[in-house]
Amino acid sequence: MEKFENKVAIVTGGGMGLGQALCEELARRGSIVVVADIDDNAAGQAASRIAQGGAQARAVWVDVSKQEDVARLIETTVSEFGRLDYIFNNAAVFIGGDARDLSVEQWDRVLNVNLRGVVYGTIDAYQVMVKQGHGHIVNISSASGLIPQPGNSSYCTCKHGIVGLSLSMRFEGADLGVKVSAVCPGDMKTSVYENLVVMNMPHDEVVRVSRRSHFPVRQMSAEDAARAILRGVSRNQALIVFPAAVRWIWRVYRAFPRLIYWISIRRMRMFRKLRINP
Repeated sequence: MEKFENKVAIVTGGGMGLGQALCEELARRGSIVVVADIDDNAAGQAASRIAQGGAQARAVWVDVSKQEDVARLIETTVSEFGRLDYIFNNAAVFIGGDARDLSVEQWDRVLNVNLRGVVYGTIDAYQVMVKQGHGHIVNISSASGLIPQPGNSSYCTCKHGIVGLSLSMRFEGADLGVKVSAVCPGDMKTSVYENLVVMNMPHDEVVRVSRRSHFPVRQMSAEDAARAILRGVSRNQALIVFPAAVRWIWRVYRAFPRLIYWISIRRMRMFRKLRINP
C-alpha cells in the first residue's frame, strides 16, 4: 500500500474497463489519480466516484494518438502536483478481422492509439522522470504481445511493439532512476467484446467464436487484473504476465511453437468461415 500512497499517477483510458479499475485501486491505495480519457464524460464520472470515496482525482481529456495532447497531459500534471510518479499507458482501440479486410486508415487508427500513444506517453514521461530522478512507466500490452493472435493482426503488432519498447527502455532507465514495466494480461471481463469493431464479419458471431476458441484461461475481472498489475509494479517486474495459465501458454509457445501454430491456424479457419464477402 505504502508504495502508492501520496504518489501522482496518470492512467490513460482511465474512464472505463481496466483503466477505470486501475484508477480506483490506485486511489484506494492513497494515490493522487489523473483519469485521462478521450471520453471526457467517462473520465469525469470515474474521477467523481473516486473523489466521493475521499481520494484525490482529476479528470483530463486526452487523445493519445496526438503527441501534443499527451505532452500537455504530462506537463499540466507535473505543473499542478510537482512531479509524476507513475504513468499507466493503457488506452487502446480494437479493429479486428482478416488482415485483407482492413484498410490502411484502419491500420493507422489502431497503430496511432495502441502503439504511438504508448510511445508518446513513454518518451514524454521518461523525460520528466529522468530529471526528477525517479518514476515508473507501466505500459499495458497483452498476452497478444507475447503470443500471435490471428484475426487481430493490427492489435498484435502494437502489443508486440509495446513489449519491445518497454524492455528496451527498462535498460536505458535503470541507472537513471526510471523503472519500466510491460503488462501482458489474458482475457478480462470488460466491455472489450462489445466495443470490438470487426470488418467483414458479423460482430455477434465473432464474439461467440472468440469466447469459445480462446485458450482455456479463466476470465479475470478488471478489479482483479488491476490488483495483479499493481502487485507486479510494486515488485518492479519487467513483464507482468497473468493469470498463471497465460504464463504457462507463453512457456509452451516458446518451447513448442509448432503446437501453438496449429492451434492458431485452426482458430483462423474458424473465423474465415464467418467472412461475409469471401
